[in-house]
Amino acid sequence: MNLANRKNMEWPKELLELFDDPLLDGVRPKASAPTADDRMSQKLAEVRAWIERHGREPARNGNLNEKMMWAAMTALKNKNMME
Repeated sequence: MNLANRKNMEWPKELLELFDDPLLDGVRPKASAPTADDRMSQKLAEVRAWIERHGREPARNGNLNEKMMWAAMTALKNKNMME
């Protein structure tokens, strides 16, 4: 069935009533999982925010949070060099 036919399609009354059921008010489609690019963009934003807060790049020998930011930054740099 093509898109034009779907727009002009009449839905059965029972189906329309089902959509109006109050039990379905909170039902929403499942959110899609973030893509690899989404995760990389998020991590880049986190590293940039860390650098802005601290005025320097994270160091390998800092506290746990700093080490995590250093590892993320290093991974992003390595990924960028490979492309």
